[in-house]
Amino acid sequence: MTSKMSDWWTQTHDSLYAQLGGEPAVDAAVDIFYRKVLSDDRISHFFEDVDMDQQAAKQKAFLTMAFGGPHHYTGQDMRRAHAHLVPRGLSDGHVNAVIENLASTLRELGVREELIAQVGAIAESTRSDVLNR
Repeated sequence: MTSKMSDWWTQTHDSLYAQLGGEPAVDAAVDIFYRKVLSDDRISHFFEDVDMDQQAAKQKAFLTMAFGGPHHYTGQDMRRAHAHLVPRGLSDGHVNAVIENLASTLRELGVREELIAQVGAIAESTRSDVLNR
């Protein structure tokens, strides 16, 4: 198999992205996730001045890439994207809340626990960058 063909095969058959259900699943998860985030008093204030349509589109592209799907993410890296939030008090507790909301969203969508654990590990791997450590 050529490298390009191998990449396509992984993205469409073996990747976490494919196992989660691909684009429709990521789209649904991001939509539900942000409804949860915006109603979560622990973290909703970080999104008061955010264009949520644009945020959701960026998040869909980022998660698609992070889960092994097609790479169309053109946003900032996690450190730069969250740097302005650290002076506003962004902390481990807030990251925990985001990860909890993500797991809750995936459970609501019927995702298997082992896949939720993989998603959680990916989210956890961004903690230091998000908190600018």
